[in-house]
Amino acid sequence: MDNFKFYSPTEFVFGKDTEQEVGKLLKRYGAKKVFIHYGGGSIKQSGLYDTVIAALKTEAIAFVELGGAKPNPIDTLVYEGIELCKQAACDFVLAVGGGSAIDSAKAIAAGALYDGDFWDFYDRKATVRKALPVATILTIPAAGSEGSSATVVTKESEGLKRGMGSDLLRPKFSIINPELTMSLPMWHTAAGIVDMMSHIFERYLSKTKDVILTDRLCEATLISIMEAARKIVKEPNDYEARATICWAGTIAHNGSLGVGREEDWLTHGLEHELSALYDMTHGAGLAVMFPAYMKYVLDEDVERFYRLSTKVFGVPENHFHKREVALEGIERLMLFFKEIGMPTTLKDAGAEKVDIPKLLETLEINQGKSFGRYKKLTLDDARKIYELAWE
Repeated sequence: MDNFKFYSPTEFVFGKDTEQEVGKLLKRYGAKKVFIHYGGGSIKQSGLYDTVIAALKTEAIAFVELGGAKPNPIDTLVYEGIELCKQAACDFVLAVGGGSAIDSAKAIAAGALYDGDFWDFYDRKATVRKALPVATILTIPAAGSEGSSATVVTKESEGLKRGMGSDLLRPKFSIINPELTMSLPMWHTAAGIVDMMSHIFERYLSKTKDVILTDRLCEATLISIMEAARKIVKEPNDYEARATICWAGTIAHNGSLGVGREEDWLTHGLEHELSALYDMTHGAGLAVMFPAYMKYVLDEDVERFYRLSTKVFGVPENHFHKREVALEGIERLMLFFKEIGMPTTLKDAGAEKVDIPKLLETLEINQGKSFGRYKKLTLDDARKIYELAWE
């Protein structure tokens, strides 16, 4: 196990009706004027918007708001939010929604106290030195942004999707009521499930030795996610299954499953090019890319995939045919993705094979000519992975 520092200061307020506490929590954290950021009209249709506004008014907390967060957060909305936040002299940012609204909100929180272009943070030209405090009310369990330091935004004019992170952007508190996720279409639920599983895979596929505790934590979380997902497919209003998914999404990306080990994150990089080019749902893109990536790098560490297959996907042990067992595990992962309604090929996801050169072009801009920690790959390797994912 490698040396590590683990920092996760977010207060999680979990359970039924917890969104009603948002006003009191904001007041306790010193908020006087709150910038509220959310996505489409779903929070108004569900009544969540009215609940939030009433809670703030009860505590005499002023606010301004900006809706319109998109599934793949865009820089133009962030610029709008930063300007509005500065003009109103807001001292706190509240994101209501899923990872997209939270990621946009984090970018706004950082940009509101920065004199330059907020994209400097994503372009690695600047580091976040200060930011407005952030809080969240989660409605879509997926990205884990409610407990992480990370944020991902797309620069529309250049088609570049990039992430950055700062502990200053970790939410002060996050409200998670599983009931708020029950009205989600199965597509969004399934895409979120793939996203959180992928966050675990990026940590599990590691060359670091003797990390058995985090291995087992990763495996248990993956098993719990799949069990709960199958229950939700049959009964969307199963509270306990929804609760499992909500908390799994948080711990999958708050850093606890990656302590003491090197992480990879290349597959997310490969997928970011898909969602930047096609505005593809991130989880759907990951459902396509992870099996292809796993097959391509399998021989780098057959033992790692053998363990994943036997411990998580239930493939019987066979020490004489470990590679075949490992491949069977990847096939079972693909079958699970299909079971919950996700695509498993680029063709099914609506991508065009002729666009692979475009994907490689932006991948080189974002990642360079060589990338990956689990296995060092080149642009030619990336091309082969995209081709493997085609069908």
